[in-house]
Amino acid sequence: MKIALTATGNSVNGSMEGRFGRAHGFIIYDSDRKESEFLDNTVNMNSAQGAGIQSAMNLIKAGVQTVITGHCGPKAFNLLKNAGIAVYLTEAHCISEAIQLFESNSLKILESPDVNGHWK
Repeated sequence: MKIALTATGNSVNGSMEGRFGRAHGFIIYDSDRKESEFLDNTVNMNSAQGAGIQSAMNLIKAGVQTVITGHCGPKAFNLLKNAGIAVYLTEAHCISEAIQLFESNSLKILESPDVNGHWK
């Protein structure tokens, strides 16, 4: 399974980013192969608008099945949900910790967006 985690840097040992659309990038973790890669998101991070939608579209194109983040707004959430991608929230500070929480079924799936759009 491909899992996208919002990240402040490009390493699985790095920190989680609390915001979905304005994350520096995404760690794409393959839970079957225990491998990860980095997907840069700086273009969307600095976008005046539509960051969540564009970020979601990039993850859909990347073939992820799950997203783990700190917060997710309504437009990105609906796009991910309609694509069959589950969204989980975490308060974990480290990417590796979030992966461990997910693999131990300790994260709750998000049923609706947890923030309004256009927040910083």
